Amino acid sequence: MFPTINVRRVFYTAPVFTFLSFSFASVLADEVLEEIIVTADFRERTASELPLSISVLDRETISEAAVQHFEELVFSVPNMNLSGDGHRARYFQIRGVGELEQYEGAPNPSIGFLIDDIDFSGIGTIATLFDVQQIEVLRGPQGTRYGANALGGLIYVQSAEPTSEWDGVAQVSAGSEDAFSAGLAIGGPVTTDGKLKFRVSAHHHESNGFRDNAYLQRDDTNGRNETSLRGKLVWEPTEDWQIIMSAIYADVDNGYDAFAIDNSLNVLSDKPGKDAQRSSGASVKAIWSGAEKFDVTSITTSANSDIKFGFDADWGNPDAWLPYTYDFVVDNNRERQTISQEFRLTSADTGKLFNGSTDWLLGVYVMQLDDNLESITQGILIDPDPVFGYTFTVDDQFSGRYESLNAAIFGQLDFAIGDTNHLGFGLRVERRNTDYTNTSGLAFSPDETMIGGELTFTHDFSDFTTGFISLARGFKAGGFNPGPGVPDERRQFDTETVWNLEVGMKSRWLDESLQMNTAIFYSDRQDQQIRTSFQLVPNDPASFVFFTDNADQGRTIGLEVDLRWLASDEFEYFLTAGLLDAEITSFGTSEVNLDGRNQAHAPAYTLNVGGIYRRANGVFARLDVSARDEFYFDYSHNQRSSAYELVNARLGFEADRWTVQLWMRNLFDERYAVRGFYFGNEPPDFSNELYVRYGDPRQIGVTLDMRF
Repeated sequence: MFPTINVRRVFYTAPVFTFLSFSFASVLADEVLEEIIVTADFRERTASELPLSISVLDRETISEAAVQHFEELVFSVPNMNLSGDGHRARYFQIRGVGELEQYEGAPNPSIGFLIDDIDFSGIGTIATLFDVQQIEVLRGPQGTRYGANALGGLIYVQSAEPTSEWDGVAQVSAGSEDAFSAGLAIGGPVTTDGKLKFRVSAHHHESNGFRDNAYLQRDDTNGRNETSLRGKLVWEPTEDWQIIMSAIYADVDNGYDAFAIDNSLNVLSDKPGKDAQRSSGASVKAIWSGAEKFDVTSITTSANSDIKFGFDADWGNPDAWLPYTYDFVVDNNRERQTISQEFRLTSADTGKLFNGSTDWLLGVYVMQLDDNLESITQGILIDPDPVFGYTFTVDDQFSGRYESLNAAIFGQLDFAIGDTNHLGFGLRVERRNTDYTNTSGLAFSPDETMIGGELTFTHDFSDFTTGFISLARGFKAGGFNPGPGVPDERRQFDTETVWNLEVGMKSRWLDESLQMNTAIFYSDRQDQQIRTSFQLVPNDPASFVFFTDNADQGRTIGLEVDLRWLASDEFEYFLTAGLLDAEITSFGTSEVNLDGRNQAHAPAYTLNVGGIYRRANGVFARLDVSARDEFYFDYSHNQRSSAYELVNARLGFEADRWTVQLWMRNLFDERYAVRGFYFGNEPPDFSNELYVRYGDPRQIGVTLDMRF
């Protein structure tokens, strides 16, 4: 079931534990760990009060990690992984659940991704982190809270809040591969009475990337060019009203050039491609507390995204394939628009039911989604053999239009049973109507009703220790496979459901200087949706047929630990760990048999451990190690990554108004794969080979922050 971690790999983390050991002679810290308020739930509660597994990455954690994008924080979350064919991660997996790619068809993500309540699920490329207040990762099905788009969990990003006093920050950073970033955030009161406050931020990051294109003699074909703008306005016209208006604009214009025929960092493509996303969105959250018995919450959102994803499908150039003429290119252009409205009634203290023992909530939700995709594939293959030679050409253009209307009603009851016990019950009924047409003449209009919910019980063993048990049902809408070449019997697939049983403990020890959260869980997935593919034409690297099918069943069992310790006034330690056994019980195709195999992108263990050292004179240091086991790359083959460990470090000085730090990511320049394909791409025989996309190599840089 679970692996035994190799002793050699554990020894690799020895520098961290040597660093940490110095603190045991120190005096216990005077400070206690602060409680973090979670905003992704219906009610704002502390993380320790919620009967679910959650990781909260606050502003201090993000700053200390010295990262630009959420993909670099994935290693801090137990049992979480990422996927992206091009440059940045666009998809995330939690406990083995989540998309690996999505080229056509219904955009039904398994992991929700929201920024200030704006839904960007399935298109997480824009997850930049400058001036972000905190990130909340809810693990497990969120059937009551978020419905069909949160079968495996939810990522909720909250940008920085306006403050009652003027403040701001300016940041400049430079690093390896001509990396440079600059950001500015400022905010404060607009009116003298403080009822209207604002905050705006702008940030730009660029880098040449970590690939060299020998054919084009360029070092920037895998480069990064990322700009983000955020704004937030908080208006409290009366004691009964609070209105929060948020807006975001992100322009991510990155290069694709990520794969090489020899699996090196030196690529040979003549058409390096693009991995880009331009998104804008806005949300208005209005809370009225003027009624005696309940509060009213309205959340209105709108978002638009243009996504360009193009690549050199043969990963080569005319010279590389001589004497053959071999050249294929794919361009995908996607436009997505969403608009949503949610209303919630939430009980006030005087509106509780059953003699004041029961909080209640009732809500409705509607979202309209329009998704248009255009895909162009062009290529030629010429075998010059005078006897057996041939010419093969492709010039295809495919476009599809998808529309969906989701409507849901949901409710929740939370019963207080005495002073130490709480029983919770949530239910969500969701209806989805869809329409799809494409240039191949296919048309689908499936409708379905889905039901999810949860039953939870918590017990307070003391003021500092709470245990919980939960049973949750999540769901993911069914859909269809519009791509050419998909067999008729695989055109449509069914709704997936999951039952998740979880037992956890949240506790604080040593005068609240040590926090430890643990959970064990078991999930049973029925009609599990599996996204797989096969190569329609053996000598056409762009002829992959992607389709989703239903496995009979999947099963997952796992363990998660999240620990943080303020050991002294100078030393702090942290550890997150996950064990996962995620299995496909029964599924197979003519191309691959997955019976009894583990889920893709579901490593059997994940680990992040480290420490922070802070001196009263402003000097600080941080060292951490991330490790994860091997994992299967996909469902269309049985190729796996290797296990790996990454070491990160930073050293800096902090004054009242400024901070400077030297940071090092992947300190020992570990070569590790984050995505892999297995297919035939090399003439003349086109034998199947494994091609991988590597994660970022060693990066070294300096960051300066100025606060005012």
